[in-house]
Amino acid sequence: MKNSNLTILLVEDDKVDAMTIQRALKELKILNPVVICENGLEALNYLNNLENALPGIILLDINMPKMNGIEFLEHRKKNNAINLIPTVVLTTSKDEQDKVESFNLGVAGYMIKPVDYMQFVEVVKTINLYWTLSELPNNNR
Repeated sequence: MKNSNLTILLVEDDKVDAMTIQRALKELKILNPVVICENGLEALNYLNNLENALPGIILLDINMPKMNGIEFLEHRKKNNAINLIPTVVLTTSKDEQDKVESFNLGVAGYMIKPVDYMQFVEVVKTINLYWTLSELPNNNR
């Protein structure tokens, strides 16, 4: 992706989906390190740990235990450093309310996880293209 040493933060509780995303990244030769958090609370703890460099992008599921994606986005919006990180929702939720809330909370995109693997690779390729072409502010703490 944009800068190969920028971390991709994947917030995903489904281990199969997480492995599929990692496989798609590898297939597309996207070599950025990937950090996986299994829910929004775990992701916030990771992002708020000053020892961790902020990721270049967050890929966020909506339906998760403890803290779902919408709740994570609400917390993200209150933290200026975290709020600058481009966040793309990657979910099975086709709920219009989830889409509206996600965009109201500042996501860069909302993608439905395809069932077909090759379509999944295309979705990841699209996210990569967006990230590569976007001019992002420097969000160092």
